[in-house]
Amino acid sequence: MCAFRGKMREAALLLTHCLLACLLLSSSQAARQGQDLRCGACRALVDEMEWAISQIDPKKMIQTGSFRINPDGSQSIREVPLARSEGNLLEMMESICERMGDYGERTDPSTNRKSYARIKSRSGEAMDLSEASLDSRVTASLKFACETIVEQHEDEIIEFFAHETDNVKDKLCSKRTDLCDHALKLTHDEL
Repeated sequence: MCAFRGKMREAALLLTHCLLACLLLSSSQAARQGQDLRCGACRALVDEMEWAISQIDPKKMIQTGSFRINPDGSQSIREVPLARSEGNLLEMMESICERMGDYGERTDPSTNRKSYARIKSRSGEAMDLSEASLDSRVTASLKFACETIVEQHEDEIIEFFAHETDNVKDKLCSKRTDLCDHALKLTHDEL
């Protein structure tokens, strides 16, 4: 009888260890999927902001500064490109996350990591949708993640788009906000 109880305890202990391992693995996968989503939303946000900026005539300027007259009779006004002005960037950010509905989810078969790619063309040309899954839950989650990023990192986004033009995706999404721990391994056309 004692041997039977001993084997039952061993079996219960083994089952408990298996359940704990499964729980840890599933929570680890959920955390990674959440991180993939936030990273994908940040990278998509950067792509959409860069595209929106590129659609504005670079010759258009806006005056900023103080219109008050200084004691010497001058004014502290300067001209900056409209596309990268703070006011224009704020206006873009109000609607940029609506574009997350144009993205689909891709899963890397070797790493099982999620990435997000544009599934609707801006100009009407055909797109390769063979590896992308189209799911309203995914686009809703991507939109929510984008809105959260805009809310939490508004100042950084404005700072980067007002001054930086090179490699904004990696600088903003990886180095500044830590939303993408693995983004430096991705190619630049991947989201």
